[in-house]
Amino acid sequence: MFYGWVVVAVSVLAVLVTAGGRAAPGALLVDMERSTQWSTASLSIAASIGLFVYGFSGPVAAALNARFGLRAVTTFALVASAISFAASARVESLWALYLWFGLASGAAGGLVASVLGASVANQWFVERRGLVTGLFGAAVSAGLLLFFPIFTSLAAGGGWRRSLDVAAVLLAVCALPVWWFLRDAPSDVGTAPLGGRPEPTKGPDQGIMRRAVRRPEFWLLAATFMVCGGTSNGLVGQHFIAHATDHGFNEVTAANWLAVMGAFNFVGTLVSGWLTDRIDPRRLLFAYYSFRGVSLFFLPVIHDDASIAVFAVLFGLDYIATVPPTIMLCAETFGRHNASVVYGWVFAAHQVGAAAAAWGAGAIRDGVGDYGWAFSAGGGVAIAAGMLATMIRRPQSSTPAVAA
Repeated sequence: MFYGWVVVAVSVLAVLVTAGGRAAPGALLVDMERSTQWSTASLSIAASIGLFVYGFSGPVAAALNARFGLRAVTTFALVASAISFAASARVESLWALYLWFGLASGAAGGLVASVLGASVANQWFVERRGLVTGLFGAAVSAGLLLFFPIFTSLAAGGGWRRSLDVAAVLLAVCALPVWWFLRDAPSDVGTAPLGGRPEPTKGPDQGIMRRAVRRPEFWLLAATFMVCGGTSNGLVGQHFIAHATDHGFNEVTAANWLAVMGAFNFVGTLVSGWLTDRIDPRRLLFAYYSFRGVSLFFLPVIHDDASIAVFAVLFGLDYIATVPPTIMLCAETFGRHNASVVYGWVFAAHQVGAAAAAWGAGAIRDGVGDYGWAFSAGGGVAIAAGMLATMIRRPQSSTPAVAA
Protein backbone atom coordinates (compact mmCIF):
# COMPACT_ATOMS: atom_id res chain seq x y z
CA MET A 1 0.00 0.00 0.00
CA PHE A 2 1.21 3.49 -0.82
CA TYR A 3 2.18 5.02 2.53
CA GLY A 4 0.80 8.39 1.45
CA TRP A 5 -2.68 7.10 2.21
CA VAL A 6 -1.64 6.48 5.82
CA VAL A 7 -0.34 10.05 5.95
CA VAL A 8 -3.66 11.24 4.53
CA ALA A 9 -5.61 9.28 7.15
CA VAL A 10 -3.82 10.67 10.22
CA SER A 11 -3.65 14.16 8.70
CA VAL A 12 -7.40 14.10 8.01
CA LEU A 13 -7.93 13.12 11.67
CA ALA A 14 -5.83 16.07 12.83
CA VAL A 15 -7.62 18.49 10.50
CA LEU A 16 -11.04 17.19 11.51
CA VAL A 17 -10.56 17.67 15.26
CA THR A 18 -8.80 21.05 15.03
CA ALA A 19 -11.36 22.38 12.57
CA GLY A 20 -14.03 20.96 14.85
CA GLY A 21 -12.65 23.15 17.61
CA ARG A 22 -13.66 26.17 15.51
CA ALA A 23 -17.29 25.04 15.94
CA ALA A 24 -17.15 25.83 19.65
CA PRO A 25 -17.83 29.60 19.48
CA GLY A 26 -20.94 29.19 17.35
CA ALA A 27 -22.19 26.09 19.17
CA LEU A 28 -21.69 27.53 22.66
CA LEU A 29 -22.77 31.12 21.94
CA VAL A 30 -26.32 30.78 23.26
CA ASP A 31 -25.31 28.97 26.49
CA MET A 32 -22.38 31.33 27.12
CA GLU A 33 -24.62 34.38 26.67
CA ARG A 34 -27.21 32.91 29.01
CA SER A 35 -24.80 31.84 31.76
CA THR A 36 -22.36 34.78 31.73
CA GLN A 37 -24.71 37.63 30.72
CA TRP A 38 -22.12 38.80 28.19
CA SER A 39 -23.65 40.27 25.01
CA THR A 40 -23.69 38.62 21.58
CA ALA A 41 -21.34 41.28 20.23
CA SER A 42 -18.86 40.83 23.11
CA LEU A 43 -18.80 37.05 22.67
CA SER A 44 -18.51 37.46 18.90
CA ILE A 45 -15.26 39.36 19.45
CA ALA A 46 -13.72 36.16 20.87
CA ALA A 47 -14.90 34.23 17.81
CA SER A 48 -13.54 36.94 15.50
CA ILE A 49 -10.13 36.93 17.20
CA GLY A 50 -9.99 33.14 16.89
CA LEU A 51 -10.92 33.18 13.20
CA PHE A 52 -8.49 35.99 12.40
CA VAL A 53 -5.51 34.40 14.17
CA TYR A 54 -6.51 30.98 12.81
CA GLY A 55 -6.12 32.40 9.31
CA PHE A 56 -2.78 34.11 9.82
CA SER A 57 -1.40 30.95 11.37
CA GLY A 58 -1.39 29.59 7.82
CA PRO A 59 1.71 31.42 6.57
CA VAL A 60 3.41 30.68 9.91
CA ALA A 61 2.51 26.99 9.56
CA ALA A 62 3.98 26.85 6.05
CA ALA A 63 7.28 28.28 7.33
CA LEU A 64 7.36 26.00 10.39
CA ASN A 65 6.53 22.94 8.30
CA ALA A 66 9.44 23.72 5.97
CA ARG A 67 11.80 24.09 8.95
CA PHE A 68 10.63 21.44 11.44
CA GLY A 69 8.45 19.09 9.37
CA LEU A 70 4.75 18.27 9.28
CA ARG A 71 4.94 15.66 12.04
CA ALA A 72 6.49 17.89 14.72
CA VAL A 73 4.39 20.97 13.93
CA THR A 74 1.09 19.07 13.76
CA THR A 75 1.70 17.21 17.02
CA PHE A 76 2.67 20.44 18.80
CA ALA A 77 -0.42 22.21 17.47
CA LEU A 78 -2.77 19.50 18.74
CA VAL A 79 -1.25 19.61 22.23
CA ALA A 80 -1.34 23.42 22.26
CA SER A 81 -4.99 23.35 21.16
CA ALA A 82 -5.82 20.98 24.03
CA ILE A 83 -4.16 23.32 26.55
CA SER A 84 -5.96 26.39 25.19
CA PHE A 85 -9.37 24.71 25.40
CA ALA A 86 -8.76 23.47 28.92
CA ALA A 87 -7.77 27.01 29.94
CA SER A 88 -10.81 28.48 28.14
CA ALA A 89 -13.10 26.28 30.24
CA ARG A 90 -11.85 28.07 33.36
CA VAL A 91 -12.03 31.75 32.35
CA GLU A 92 -14.01 34.21 34.44
CA SER A 93 -13.53 37.43 32.45
CA LEU A 94 -13.86 38.61 28.87
CA TRP A 95 -10.16 39.41 28.52
CA ALA A 96 -9.26 35.83 29.53
CA LEU A 97 -11.86 34.50 27.08
CA TYR A 98 -10.30 36.59 24.30
CA LEU A 99 -6.82 35.33 25.24
CA TRP A 100 -7.51 31.58 25.48
CA PHE A 101 -10.71 30.99 23.51
CA GLY A 102 -9.78 33.49 20.82
CA LEU A 103 -6.04 34.06 20.46
CA ALA A 104 -4.48 30.81 21.76
CA SER A 105 -6.98 28.29 20.35
CA GLY A 106 -7.14 30.11 17.01
CA ALA A 107 -3.35 30.18 16.61
CA ALA A 108 -2.89 26.52 17.55
CA GLY A 109 -5.75 25.26 15.40
CA GLY A 110 -4.59 27.29 12.42
CA LEU A 111 -1.21 25.56 12.42
CA VAL A 112 -3.03 22.38 11.38
CA ALA A 113 -6.23 23.12 9.51
CA SER A 114 -4.87 25.91 7.31
CA VAL A 115 -2.13 24.36 5.14
CA LEU A 116 -1.63 20.75 6.27
CA GLY A 117 -3.94 19.42 3.57
CA ALA A 118 -2.30 21.46 0.83
CA SER A 119 1.16 20.32 2.00
CA VAL A 120 0.26 16.62 2.06
CA ALA A 121 -1.59 16.72 -1.26
CA ASN A 122 1.21 18.49 -3.12
CA GLN A 123 4.14 16.59 -1.54
CA TRP A 124 2.73 13.06 -1.62
CA PHE A 125 0.53 13.05 -4.75
CA VAL A 126 0.79 13.88 -8.43
CA GLU A 127 -2.13 11.68 -9.41
CA ARG A 128 -5.31 11.97 -7.31
CA ARG A 129 -4.24 15.38 -6.00
CA GLY A 130 -7.65 16.94 -6.50
CA LEU A 131 -9.33 14.02 -4.75
CA VAL A 132 -6.93 14.23 -1.79
CA THR A 133 -7.47 17.98 -1.55
CA GLY A 134 -11.19 17.30 -1.53
CA LEU A 135 -10.72 14.86 1.36
CA PHE A 136 -9.04 17.55 3.43
CA GLY A 137 -11.66 20.11 2.52
CA ALA A 138 -14.32 17.65 3.58
CA ALA A 139 -12.46 17.05 6.86
CA VAL A 140 -12.39 20.77 7.63
CA SER A 141 -16.08 21.22 7.03
CA ALA A 142 -17.09 17.91 8.60
CA GLY A 143 -15.09 18.72 11.72
CA LEU A 144 -16.57 22.19 11.90
CA LEU A 145 -20.14 21.13 11.37
CA LEU A 146 -20.31 17.67 12.94
CA PHE A 147 -18.92 19.03 16.21
CA PHE A 148 -21.76 21.53 16.47
CA PRO A 149 -24.28 19.00 17.85
CA ILE A 150 -21.64 17.47 20.13
CA PHE A 151 -20.70 20.81 21.69
CA THR A 152 -24.32 21.96 21.87
CA SER A 153 -25.57 18.75 23.50
CA LEU A 154 -22.74 18.80 26.06
CA ALA A 155 -23.49 22.45 26.83
CA ALA A 156 -27.21 21.72 27.24
CA GLY A 157 -26.43 18.87 29.64
CA GLY A 158 -23.49 20.25 31.61
CA GLY A 159 -22.68 23.77 30.42
CA TRP A 160 -20.23 25.25 27.93
CA ARG A 161 -17.24 24.69 30.22
CA ARG A 162 -17.80 20.93 30.16
CA SER A 163 -17.89 21.01 26.35
CA LEU A 164 -14.48 22.66 26.22
CA ASP A 165 -12.99 20.14 28.67
CA VAL A 166 -14.17 17.26 26.47
CA ALA A 167 -12.68 18.95 23.41
CA ALA A 168 -9.35 19.36 25.21
CA VAL A 169 -9.16 15.63 26.00
CA LEU A 170 -10.04 14.69 22.42
CA LEU A 171 -7.35 16.94 20.95
CA ALA A 172 -4.69 15.54 23.28
CA VAL A 173 -5.61 11.94 22.43
CA CYS A 174 -5.46 12.62 18.67
CA ALA A 175 -1.86 13.85 18.99
CA LEU A 176 -0.71 10.24 19.63
CA PRO A 177 -1.48 8.64 16.23
CA VAL A 178 -0.26 11.78 14.47
CA TRP A 179 3.15 11.53 16.14
CA TRP A 180 3.31 7.78 15.50
CA PHE A 181 2.28 7.61 11.83
CA LEU A 182 2.71 11.01 10.15
CA ARG A 183 5.78 11.45 7.92
CA ASP A 184 7.06 14.63 6.35
CA ALA A 185 7.74 13.53 2.76
CA PRO A 186 7.77 10.41 0.52
CA SER A 187 11.57 10.27 0.75
CA ASP A 188 11.23 9.58 4.51
CA VAL A 189 9.84 6.13 3.71
CA GLY A 190 11.87 5.55 0.54
CA THR A 191 9.11 6.09 -2.00
CA ALA A 192 8.00 8.62 -4.62
CA PRO A 193 4.86 10.76 -4.80
CA LEU A 194 1.93 8.81 -6.21
CA GLY A 195 2.19 9.09 -9.98
CA GLY A 196 5.56 10.88 -9.85
CA ARG A 197 9.29 10.11 -9.85
CA PRO A 198 11.47 9.81 -6.74
CA GLU A 199 12.83 13.25 -6.01
CA PRO A 200 14.28 15.15 -3.05
CA THR A 201 11.82 17.20 -1.09
CA LYS A 202 11.80 20.68 -2.61
CA GLY A 203 10.96 23.58 -0.35
CA PRO A 204 9.24 26.77 -1.46
CA ASP A 205 11.17 29.31 -3.51
CA GLN A 206 12.81 32.17 -1.66
CA GLY A 207 10.79 35.33 -2.11
CA ILE A 208 7.79 33.55 -3.60
CA MET A 209 5.34 35.89 -1.87
CA ARG A 210 7.16 39.00 -3.11
CA ARG A 211 6.48 37.73 -6.61
CA ALA A 212 2.99 36.46 -5.87
CA VAL A 213 1.66 39.79 -4.59
CA ARG A 214 2.64 41.44 -7.88
CA ARG A 215 0.27 39.18 -9.79
CA PRO A 216 -3.49 39.84 -10.08
CA GLU A 217 -4.20 36.11 -9.81
CA PHE A 218 -3.10 36.14 -6.16
CA TRP A 219 -5.39 39.03 -5.27
CA LEU A 220 -8.35 37.50 -7.10
CA LEU A 221 -7.83 34.22 -5.25
CA ALA A 222 -7.49 36.08 -1.94
CA ALA A 223 -10.57 38.24 -2.56
CA THR A 224 -12.83 35.34 -3.56
CA PHE A 225 -11.60 33.20 -0.66
CA MET A 226 -12.21 36.10 1.73
CA VAL A 227 -15.84 36.01 0.64
CA CYS A 228 -15.83 32.24 1.13
CA GLY A 229 -14.74 32.67 4.75
CA GLY A 230 -17.20 35.46 5.43
CA THR A 231 -20.20 33.58 4.07
CA SER A 232 -19.35 30.15 5.52
CA ASN A 233 -17.37 30.20 8.79
CA GLY A 234 -18.21 33.80 9.63
CA LEU A 235 -21.96 33.93 8.96
CA VAL A 236 -23.33 30.39 8.98
CA GLY A 237 -20.66 28.78 11.17
CA GLN A 238 -20.88 31.34 13.96
CA HIS A 239 -24.47 32.55 13.81
CA PHE A 240 -26.69 29.84 12.31
CA ILE A 241 -27.74 28.46 15.71
CA ALA A 242 -28.51 31.90 17.15
CA HIS A 243 -30.43 32.78 13.96
CA ALA A 244 -32.42 29.56 14.17
CA THR A 245 -33.35 30.20 17.82
CA ASP A 246 -34.57 33.66 16.77
CA HIS A 247 -36.89 31.87 14.32
CA GLY A 248 -38.38 29.46 16.86
CA PHE A 249 -36.01 26.47 16.80
CA ASN A 250 -34.27 25.25 19.96
CA GLU A 251 -30.49 25.24 19.94
CA VAL A 252 -30.05 21.43 19.92
CA THR A 253 -32.34 21.10 16.90
CA ALA A 254 -30.42 23.84 15.10
CA ALA A 255 -27.13 22.10 15.87
CA ASN A 256 -28.53 18.85 14.46
CA TRP A 257 -29.37 20.63 11.21
CA LEU A 258 -25.78 21.83 11.10
CA ALA A 259 -24.73 18.19 11.37
CA VAL A 260 -26.93 17.42 8.36
CA MET A 261 -25.22 20.31 6.60
CA GLY A 262 -21.87 18.78 7.49
CA ALA A 263 -22.83 15.38 6.09
CA PHE A 264 -23.88 16.87 2.76
CA ASN A 265 -20.81 19.08 2.69
CA PHE A 266 -18.61 16.00 3.10
CA VAL A 267 -20.14 14.62 -0.08
CA GLY A 268 -20.05 17.98 -1.84
CA THR A 269 -16.38 18.63 -1.11
CA LEU A 270 -15.32 15.13 -2.19
CA VAL A 271 -17.22 15.57 -5.45
CA SER A 272 -15.61 18.99 -5.83
CA GLY A 273 -12.16 17.42 -5.50
CA TRP A 274 -13.06 14.83 -8.16
CA LEU A 275 -14.40 17.56 -10.47
CA THR A 276 -11.30 19.73 -9.92
CA ASP A 277 -9.19 17.03 -11.60
CA ARG A 278 -11.45 17.24 -14.67
CA ILE A 279 -13.08 20.69 -15.03
CA ASP A 280 -11.69 24.22 -15.17
CA PRO A 281 -11.48 25.27 -11.48
CA ARG A 282 -12.64 28.80 -12.36
CA ARG A 283 -15.95 27.48 -13.67
CA LEU A 284 -16.40 25.47 -10.50
CA LEU A 285 -15.77 28.53 -8.33
CA PHE A 286 -18.28 30.57 -10.34
CA ALA A 287 -20.91 27.89 -9.83
CA TYR A 288 -20.14 27.40 -6.12
CA TYR A 289 -20.20 31.07 -5.15
CA SER A 290 -23.34 31.82 -7.17
CA PHE A 291 -25.14 28.84 -5.63
CA ARG A 292 -24.05 29.93 -2.16
CA GLY A 293 -25.36 33.45 -2.71
CA VAL A 294 -28.82 32.17 -3.66
CA SER A 295 -28.85 29.92 -0.57
CA LEU A 296 -28.04 32.83 1.76
CA PHE A 297 -30.88 34.94 0.31
CA PHE A 298 -33.18 32.06 1.27
CA LEU A 299 -32.00 31.80 4.90
CA PRO A 300 -33.79 34.82 6.49
CA VAL A 301 -37.23 33.42 5.55
CA ILE A 302 -36.71 30.03 7.23
CA HIS A 303 -39.33 29.32 9.90
CA ASP A 304 -40.19 25.60 9.63
CA ASP A 305 -38.57 22.17 9.44
CA ALA A 306 -39.08 21.79 5.69
CA SER A 307 -37.34 25.05 4.78
CA ILE A 308 -34.44 24.56 7.19
CA ALA A 309 -33.94 21.05 5.76
CA VAL A 310 -33.75 22.44 2.22
CA PHE A 311 -31.21 25.05 3.30
CA ALA A 312 -29.09 22.48 5.19
CA VAL A 313 -28.86 20.28 2.09
CA LEU A 314 -28.23 23.06 -0.44
CA PHE A 315 -25.75 25.06 1.61
CA GLY A 316 -24.08 21.90 2.90
CA LEU A 317 -23.22 20.72 -0.61
CA ASP A 318 -21.39 24.00 -1.15
CA TYR A 319 -20.00 24.89 2.31
CA ILE A 320 -16.27 24.37 1.60
CA ALA A 321 -16.46 22.97 -1.95
CA THR A 322 -14.38 26.02 -2.93
CA VAL A 323 -11.22 24.60 -1.31
CA PRO A 324 -10.07 22.06 -3.97
CA PRO A 325 -10.31 24.42 -6.98
CA THR A 326 -8.68 27.24 -5.00
CA ILE A 327 -5.70 25.06 -4.01
CA MET A 328 -5.43 23.76 -7.57
CA LEU A 329 -5.25 27.30 -8.94
CA CYS A 330 -2.56 28.19 -6.38
CA ALA A 331 -0.49 25.17 -7.48
CA GLU A 332 -0.99 25.81 -11.20
CA THR A 333 -0.20 29.50 -11.01
CA PHE A 334 2.70 29.55 -8.55
CA GLY A 335 4.15 26.01 -8.71
CA ARG A 336 3.37 22.85 -6.76
CA HIS A 337 6.25 23.30 -4.30
CA ASN A 338 5.07 26.86 -3.56
CA ALA A 339 1.39 25.98 -3.22
CA SER A 340 1.31 25.61 0.57
CA VAL A 341 2.94 29.02 1.14
CA VAL A 342 0.72 30.87 -1.33
CA TYR A 343 -2.38 29.06 -0.16
CA GLY A 344 -1.44 29.91 3.44
CA TRP A 345 -1.80 33.60 2.63
CA VAL A 346 -4.95 33.03 0.57
CA PHE A 347 -6.35 31.14 3.56
CA ALA A 348 -5.43 34.10 5.78
CA ALA A 349 -7.70 36.24 3.59
CA HIS A 350 -10.41 33.59 4.05
CA GLN A 351 -10.22 34.01 7.81
CA VAL A 352 -10.13 37.81 7.64
CA GLY A 353 -13.48 37.56 5.88
CA ALA A 354 -14.71 35.05 8.47
CA ALA A 355 -13.63 37.26 11.39
CA ALA A 356 -15.23 40.38 9.91
CA ALA A 357 -18.49 38.58 9.20
CA ALA A 358 -18.57 36.92 12.64
CA TRP A 359 -18.30 40.25 14.43
CA GLY A 360 -20.40 42.20 11.92
CA ALA A 361 -23.32 39.79 12.03
CA GLY A 362 -23.30 39.86 15.84
CA ALA A 363 -23.31 43.67 15.82
CA ILE A 364 -26.19 43.70 13.31
CA ARG A 365 -28.21 41.35 15.47
CA ASP A 366 -27.65 43.52 18.56
CA GLY A 367 -28.48 46.70 16.64
CA VAL A 368 -31.39 45.62 14.43
CA GLY A 369 -32.74 42.62 16.32
CA ASP A 370 -32.18 39.90 13.72
CA TYR A 371 -29.72 38.62 11.11
CA GLY A 372 -31.74 39.40 7.96
CA TRP A 373 -29.50 42.18 6.64
CA ALA A 374 -26.34 40.21 7.41
CA PHE A 375 -27.38 37.13 5.43
CA SER A 376 -28.73 39.19 2.52
CA ALA A 377 -25.46 41.08 2.26
CA GLY A 378 -23.59 37.78 2.36
CA GLY A 379 -25.65 36.49 -0.56
CA GLY A 380 -24.81 39.54 -2.65
CA VAL A 381 -21.05 39.41 -2.11
CA ALA A 382 -21.02 35.63 -2.77
CA ILE A 383 -22.50 36.16 -6.24
CA ALA A 384 -19.95 38.94 -6.87
CA ALA A 385 -17.13 36.55 -5.85
CA GLY A 386 -18.33 34.05 -8.43
CA MET A 387 -17.95 36.68 -11.13
CA LEU A 388 -14.45 37.60 -9.90
CA ALA A 389 -13.38 33.94 -10.08
CA THR A 390 -13.92 33.93 -13.85
CA MET A 391 -11.25 36.66 -14.19
CA ILE A 392 -8.41 34.46 -12.84
CA ARG A 393 -5.96 33.59 -15.61
CA ARG A 394 -4.52 30.06 -15.84
CA PRO A 395 -1.12 29.10 -17.30
CA GLN A 396 -1.35 28.25 -21.00
CA SER A 397 -0.03 24.70 -20.50
CA SER A 398 -2.26 23.76 -17.56
CA THR A 399 -5.02 21.20 -17.72
CA PRO A 400 -7.57 20.34 -15.03
CA ALA A 401 -5.65 17.20 -14.10
CA VAL A 402 -2.10 18.58 -14.02
CA ALA A 403 -0.69 21.28 -11.72
CA ALA A 404 2.41 23.30 -12.54
